[in-house]
Parts: sequence; C-alpha cells; structure tokens
Amino acid sequence: MDYKFTSRSEEDTLELAENIESEKFPGMVICLDGDLGSGKTVFVKGFANSLGIKENITSPTFNIVKEYDSGEMKLNHMDVYRIDETDQTIGFNDYFNSDAVTIIEWADLIKDKLPDERLDIKFKIVNENTRVLILKPYGEKYEDVVNTVL
Repeated sequence: MDYKFTSRSEEDTLELAENIESEKFPGMVICLDGDLGSGKTVFVKGFANSLGIKENITSPTFNIVKEYDSGEMKLNHMDVYRIDETDQTIGFNDYFNSDAVTIIEWADLIKDKLPDERLDIKFKIVNENTRVLILKPYGEKYEDVVNTVL
C-alpha cells in the first residue's frame, strides 16, 4: 500500500525524516527517488540530524557512499546517480545487512540490488515549496514505521 505525505516546506520534509528516524532499527534501508531538487538530500539531513550527526550532510554523488558514525547509530548515505550498472565493487549487501541505517538517493537505478524489505519514498515536485512524498513500505517493520509516523 502507498501512503501520501504533502510537504509544504523544507521544514515539513525535515520533520518527516526526524519522525521516521525516531522509529529506526538496525539494518533499516530507505530508498529515495525524485527529480533533482525534490528534497532527497534535505530528508537525509533531517534523519542525520535526529541521529545526532553533526557533520555537514551533502549528496555523495562522486563518492557513491558516505558513512557517518558520530551519531547514536551509523548512517550510510548513498547516491547511486553516477553508478555504472555493471559496478560490482560497492558491496551493497554488506551495507544492507549491517546494523547501520542505509539511505539511498536515486535508488530506482539499482532496483535489482535492493533488499526485499525496505521503505521507498518517491519525491514529486508540485511547485517551488510543495512536494508530494509517496511512501511505499515493503515488509511488516516498514509498514509499522509508516503507520506510526503518518
């Protein structure tokens, strides 16, 4: 089942991320998709801030993965926009099967590598400030998260 959340500002997107962070669990995987400027990195900033991570969160476009371990739980932030489809060096399963939370920007590009259980969030731009976020949980734990925060 899909769930809809309307964000009317960056603060709304940050708040949603913070609420989802409050329901985090080891091995959580969140997959973000949407056009450039739709709010994916804003979401990651809100999640990271709630974890207590103080580093500046930027999209890891050229690094593919940035790992943050200064918060209450490790956060792996991936941006797979520039990944080569044949690239086998990333070790996605190592990230997905760890105790960290993994958030992936442009996750649709690696759909065949994603775990069966995860939370997909699609960002759709309505206008300069408004975004519609479509949340699609895969698995009972993710259903519970979405039902708790929305």
